[in-house]
Amino acid sequence: MPAMAAPQASPPLVAVGQALPDMVMAGLNGPHKPLSSYRGRLLIINVWASWCGPCRNEAASLERLAWSKAGSRYTVIGISTDDDRNAALKWLRHSNATISHYIDSGPHWPLEHMLGASTIPVTVLVDAQGRVVGRFRGAREWDSAESVRLIERAYAAGGRSTAAR
Repeated sequence: MPAMAAPQASPPLVAVGQALPDMVMAGLNGPHKPLSSYRGRLLIINVWASWCGPCRNEAASLERLAWSKAGSRYTVIGISTDDDRNAALKWLRHSNATISHYIDSGPHWPLEHMLGASTIPVTVLVDAQGRVVGRFRGAREWDSAESVRLIERAYAAGGRSTAAR
């Protein structure tokens, strides 16, 4: 009997305090880009889908954060988990998105799994060395003073006490 190739598994969840593996992300409103190209920057990754009401509700606050003085220290990107690329693109056009967005793809949804996006929205904070320092579930007003303080505390703690919320 010929040997069967093992099915390719999704990468495991990257725990807070651990580094994200490098992989090329498929561009949605821009070019494909390796995750490692963001090393050296404080990165905020928001995982969303066009059909997700809470995701849609928080999108504008992520844009405002990205362009605000408080948010200027961070690079904010989005990752869609839409099955339909056209649906994701339609939502980005509707929302006038200016930050870079990527799309995760099946059948193994590697970004979704490693970022812990079993429910969305989820926002993952990554330090300049590529380590996850915080993971926050649910929609927020990301440009609010409270959320900016939450982000700053997570980066200051460096993942030591910022468990998934």
